[in-house]
Amino acid sequence: MAIKSDRWIRRQATEHGMIEPFVDGQVKEDEAGGKLISYGLSSYGYDIRVADEFKVFTNVRNALVDPKAFSEDSFVDLQGEYCVIPPNSFALARTLEYFRIPRDVLTVCIGKSTYARCGIIVNVTPLEPEWEGHITLEFSNTTPLPAKIYANEGVAQVLFLESDEPCETSYADRAGKYMGQAGVTLPRS
Repeated sequence: MAIKSDRWIRRQATEHGMIEPFVDGQVKEDEAGGKLISYGLSSYGYDIRVADEFKVFTNVRNALVDPKAFSEDSFVDLQGEYCVIPPNSFALARTLEYFRIPRDVLTVCIGKSTYARCGIIVNVTPLEPEWEGHITLEFSNTTPLPAKIYANEGVAQVLFLESDEPCETSYADRAGKYMGQAGVTLPRS
């Protein structure tokens, strides 16, 4: 496997719709010149943005966290320019970008250092060959203080690993349960 460069990512995004919307280059300021947490194409990856839809975990109902029977009652839905995550809690969100992963590519997503240095961890599973959809992101606030996530700004980087041959069975072939997800998607069993 080889990690792919900005040229390869640009070609896949513009010619094959791998990333939509696609931002060709790093954006670090808004239109008024205000600082942003960067997003867009980088040297060997793509910095993804978080949309303005959030599901913030709450334990008001003393629910049990069970991946086989996850209750939507465990979340409060929020929409806005930012999301505040309570101390030692987490929130789910989705990317602004929609992805279509080629059959011979696996992606790895890593959090941006700006958030990591604040104790905010971004967790995303790999995007498998021929998966498509908006990525559901999980933000863990590991601090004893409330933490802020900014909508429409960079939160993580996706790295693209291309194999020297296509996989035998892709995510689409398996009819994976998260195929084509559009909004913030909770665990499915």
